[in-house]
Amino acid sequence: MEAMNTPAHAPLFLSHGSPMTALEPREAGAFMQQLGRQIDERFGRPRALLMISAHTSARMPVLLAGARHQAIYDFGGFDPKLQTLRYDAPGAPALADEAQALLQQAGIETARVDQAGLDHGIWVPLRYMYPDASVPVLPLAFVPSQSPAQQFALGAALAPLAAQGVQIIGSGSITHNLRRVFMGAPAIDAPEIQESAAFRRWMVERSTAQDWDALFDYRRQAPHALDMHPSDEHLLPWYIAAGAAGRAAAPRRIHASLTFGCLGMDAFAFGPSASAWAAV
Repeated sequence: MEAMNTPAHAPLFLSHGSPMTALEPREAGAFMQQLGRQIDERFGRPRALLMISAHTSARMPVLLAGARHQAIYDFGGFDPKLQTLRYDAPGAPALADEAQALLQQAGIETARVDQAGLDHGIWVPLRYMYPDASVPVLPLAFVPSQSPAQQFALGAALAPLAAQGVQIIGSGSITHNLRRVFMGAPAIDAPEIQESAAFRRWMVERSTAQDWDALFDYRRQAPHALDMHPSDEHLLPWYIAAGAAGRAAAPRRIHASLTFGCLGMDAFAFGPSASAWAAV
């Protein structure tokens, strides 16, 4: 497909928080409620959403090319009302073919399966962004054992899609240590702990400096990295979205909030088109 006469959609990273974000939107939910409209106004309604969620992973990249998706309740122990929420969205089988071709051209072995389903890292933000579920969705399962640099390369292979009307979104959490939440039982509006503040600040500083070497090596260089990400599957989608934009522009934080004092809800935009949003 030829590039559209609009700027390339800036790839995004969204922190989706716990499934309860669907019922308790707070600041991040309010941000996402405006985000779909802002994307449409600034870049045009996406022809599809390519979603990479922390909760959909595999031993190799897998494109879920089902013709129709619905919400998957991939969690337990939360408010039963969550099980009543739906998100029935069209799939994007044709886009799956395009994405698979791009990944294979880059030497990345990829599977395409005619399966459907959206984990809560996808449907929770999309219920706010596009509540009518009118935009086709293509989930991409990633390999959580691969390094940030490898995730960046995966995103880079998908970069042409951003200029072809596809909104690429990584969904995770900028900080994600649920043991602190469940064991400490902090209030949802608890003051931020210093470990979370230091890590979030480091991500912004290194992003603004375009210090990719440090960002790729965050587990050694970022303050409290292992505390904020005991396992890093919730941060790796950040690198896939960043890779889809390349290194030419600094990643830009476009939303900053948190819950429970340690669960960061920051959002980032990547690439030259990220300038459509103000940095925060």
